[in-house]
Amino acid sequence: MGVKYTITVPASTANLGPGFDAFGMALALHDVVEIEVTGSGLEVEVIDAGAGDMSGVPTDESHLVVRALRRACGHLGVTVPGVALRCRNAIPHARGLGSSAAAVVAGIAAGYALAGKDVDDDALQLAAEFEGHADNAAASLFGGFVVAWQVGREFHAQRLRPHPAIRPVVAVPSELSSTGETRALLPDTVPHGDAAFAAGRSALAVHAVTARPDLLFAATEDRLHQDYREPAYPASVRLMRALRARGVAAVISGAGPTVLALTTTGILPHGVDVTGFEVFELPVDLVGVRSNADS
Repeated sequence: MGVKYTITVPASTANLGPGFDAFGMALALHDVVEIEVTGSGLEVEVIDAGAGDMSGVPTDESHLVVRALRRACGHLGVTVPGVALRCRNAIPHARGLGSSAAAVVAGIAAGYALAGKDVDDDALQLAAEFEGHADNAAASLFGGFVVAWQVGREFHAQRLRPHPAIRPVVAVPSELSSTGETRALLPDTVPHGDAAFAAGRSALAVHAVTARPDLLFAATEDRLHQDYREPAYPASVRLMRALRARGVAAVISGAGPTVLALTTTGILPHGVDVTGFEVFELPVDLVGVRSNADS
């Protein structure tokens, strides 16, 4: 009892255009979870640090951080008599910036901290099982740019270092988006030509993100998911297209509705209408989740 840790976990963006369920990147916007082992029971406090309305976030065993913590402790054989959590949320919920994955990663990392272990590939497996894909979770766990894949029920990811010239900018609308609802808009099959297009652009994107930012515009072209999801957030798709018309490597971040622009300037071009969006630069987080013991 009395053991305390602070878990800091970054936001993430996924897909980066053609890399559907495969690409992720950690962004320097962080949720912070303070965990203390107590004698019994569960106490959860949720603090809004700019992420929007927290009134619908549970404070019982159904809280995502708690569920992930329980899963990690069970996997690692850690017995925790009671837990007090204090969650300071800065990542906006349901905006395509990996808030759910960040909560899961925070809980997993807390379990690993209590076990005296660093997060590893098993931690990725535990985290990815919650969402069924590893792109956001891997980015929040390991930082940087990640390529994720799945073999049967096993999740894997390779961390790569993005080119230092890349300066992501996000345009975050006030509207929310449900990953489940936007996935329901996707067709069961796509034309062979679109699949081939995505394969080529995805391969190019790995090169562009890590070595050739000048190729990002071509590398972020997508035919797999963004057009199909337009009915869910038409304003976001309009902004993305307006930016691309100006030569900006703009995409829908994850399941949306946030728009991500991979720039080398940290700003969007003048004259693009961003009414209804909060626009700011979010540097790449190269570290991923971190755990610090509190004295």
